[in-house]
Amino acid sequence: MDWMNFNDIFRSSFLEKTTSVSLIDAVIGLVVAFFVGLFIYLVYKKTFSGVIYSHTFNISLIVMCMATALIIMGISSNVLLSLGMVGALSIVRFRTPLKDPMDLVYLFWAIASGILCGAGFIPLVIIGAILIGIVLVFFVNRITIENPYLLIAKYSNPEVESTVKELLSKGVRKHMLKSKSVMAGNDFEVTYEVRLKNGEGELLHQILKTPGVKSAVMVSYDGNFTA
Repeated sequence: MDWMNFNDIFRSSFLEKTTSVSLIDAVIGLVVAFFVGLFIYLVYKKTFSGVIYSHTFNISLIVMCMATALIIMGISSNVLLSLGMVGALSIVRFRTPLKDPMDLVYLFWAIASGILCGAGFIPLVIIGAILIGIVLVFFVNRITIENPYLLIAKYSNPEVESTVKELLSKGVRKHMLKSKSVMAGNDFEVTYEVRLKNGEGELLHQILKTPGVKSAVMVSYDGNFTA
């Protein structure tokens, strides 16, 4: 009959797992994940071109990078834990809508960086972060993309439409009728997609001076409406 000694009493799988984790490697991985997340934070802030800048979303990129690295460190040494973590994370549903497709790119970048930091691929994370940051800064800030405008005009005389078309033909490089509706009181409303060649203020003044035009509004459209 085997007798339990003093060491067997305090022997547990918890202590074995604690001693198997390298605290130095964990600290280095989390510190690198923090600085990479901070770099992603700065790149996102510099290249943001949407309507409303979300500071909380940008902060979440840093936390997501560190949290992903922490998860990878925890499951890298235990196959059963990794399978359980996959099953647990598969039931998580994210309900926050992403208005800009680039936000999804930054989320994927933060998660990928966290995975590499947790796996110990520190040089790969640093090189990848620098190259991706350069690409994003160059393409977002250096290359200008001409976004179309939506011109919404409201008038009461049907004959005004031909005058508006003539002004658009002279004042813009390209225009296309998107919608036309008849409102209460025998009012008409048309929406044109236009590509300007001059300032939008001059074209709006010309349309507003047309007899019969009640209002004219022009908004920029790049996936979001911005007045």
